[in-house]
Amino acid sequence: MTAATTEPRFLDLHVLQTLPYNNVNRDDLGSPKTLTFGGATRTRVSSQAWKRPVRLAVEETIGHKALRTRRLPEQVYRELIARGWPEDLAQLAGAQVIRSTETKLTVEKGDRTTASLLFLPDSAAPALADIAEEHREALAKALGKAAASKALLPKDAIHQVLRSRNGSIALFGRMLAEIPGAGVDGAVQVAHAFTTHATSVQADFFTAVDDVNQWAEDAGSAHMNTGEFSSGVFYRYATLDLRDLTANVTSLNDPQTRATTLPASTSPGDLDTLRELATAFATAFLGTVPGAKKTSTAPHTHPDLVYVAVRPDRPLSLAAAFEEPVRARERGWGHQSRQALSAYAARINRLLGTPDLPYAAHAGLDDAPWDGLGAQADSYPELIARAVATAYPSEKAATV
Repeated sequence: MTAATTEPRFLDLHVLQTLPYNNVNRDDLGSPKTLTFGGATRTRVSSQAWKRPVRLAVEETIGHKALRTRRLPEQVYRELIARGWPEDLAQLAGAQVIRSTETKLTVEKGDRTTASLLFLPDSAAPALADIAEEHREALAKALGKAAASKALLPKDAIHQVLRSRNGSIALFGRMLAEIPGAGVDGAVQVAHAFTTHATSVQADFFTAVDDVNQWAEDAGSAHMNTGEFSSGVFYRYATLDLRDLTANVTSLNDPQTRATTLPASTSPGDLDTLRELATAFATAFLGTVPGAKKTSTAPHTHPDLVYVAVRPDRPLSLAAAFEEPVRARERGWGHQSRQALSAYAARINRLLGTPDLPYAAHAGLDDAPWDGLGAQADSYPELIARAVATAYPSEKAATV
């Protein structure tokens, strides 16, 4: 390969994780989600169900929080009330931060919510309240008059806030077509998780006892119902687009400009941010579990095996390793799943002509290494640290 084709481009995360009796992601009827793959019914966990706890964990780590909400006008209203504004004037200001955009963004429900769901840094509402403070006199003059329905705040200043982004948005992206330049292509892609083997839904009949009614003649269950659960070994996959993340990070200090190309080189500060975000995402992806039914099932496991590959060409899911459902045999599903993943990774990399990736390694429960998954690391933190160092080396020259 030439040097150009070995440039790190994607960081792939492959996880095998055993979840015991659980229902971490249910459908509209309360049953575990499923899919049919390889002619067998599998338990499935949707990407959005796992992505949310991952995002929250990332934000906790990096200290950059973003809020997905339709209540931005109400946030601004509450911020101004806390600053001593009268309620009617604060409510007008909250509506004005949307009306003054002069876009298709609209307010509804008593001017407390937006018709569209917004995804903004948690600093957005205070910043918009500051703009309202600067134009309080104009807002007060329009209060109760026809002018209140017109734009009273500076559009460009509001657009700048609505375009603002932080590390969380740089990773996960944002759809906001109404404001030019506010959209951010997410650098993270997450697949739906599914069991490597066939599964079936298991019913759990339960009752709740009335603690006060124990002396009554009709003492007994105060509530009866049936829950549905499943269990198994899940294959989870996500990829981080290194180029997209670099573009998003280099634009963090210029919220008015959407980055479409990379600079000739990446500054030391940008590299530190890139490494921080990549490490936080990989760590969170490995260490989180969706919280549904957690108080009744506590399915707080960690992965049995993690395979990380830094690829120069394109992302590569290994889901096809499990198109033929794994059979439990004498070792259960876990060992057989790890064996199937290793064998498939070796074959597909050989077929693609990429046996020598910039980085490929694994860590897990087994003492012996899996030959198809690169070198063996002692721990998940070590595995992630080496992958991130390969993805964003100090001497990296980021070019398009």
